[in-house]
Amino acid sequence: MFLPRLARDEGLLLVEKRDSRLDTSIHMLFVPFDIAVFWINSTFIVVDKVIAKSWKPAYVPKAGAKYTLELHPDRWGDYEIGDKVEFTND
Repeated sequence: MFLPRLARDEGLLLVEKRDSRLDTSIHMLFVPFDIAVFWINSTFIVVDKVIAKSWKPAYVPKAGAKYTLELHPDRWGDYEIGDKVEFTND
């Protein structure tokens, strides 16, 4: 929130304690740009994805997720629902 823009190589990974639809829901209030959002469950499977539009009140994933990955909208094609992902410290 409150950022003027998001660079293509920037993003944010939000982590919850357990898989949940409610806890991983997001809002786009005070976000002046669109983002690609990927919800990933505790077994590292992408369970939903959306292009979140600026100023929209709420987005809730279709299935429970533990991780919410927010990226530049150009990264929309990086992951598909059902993909297995891996996080590394590169």
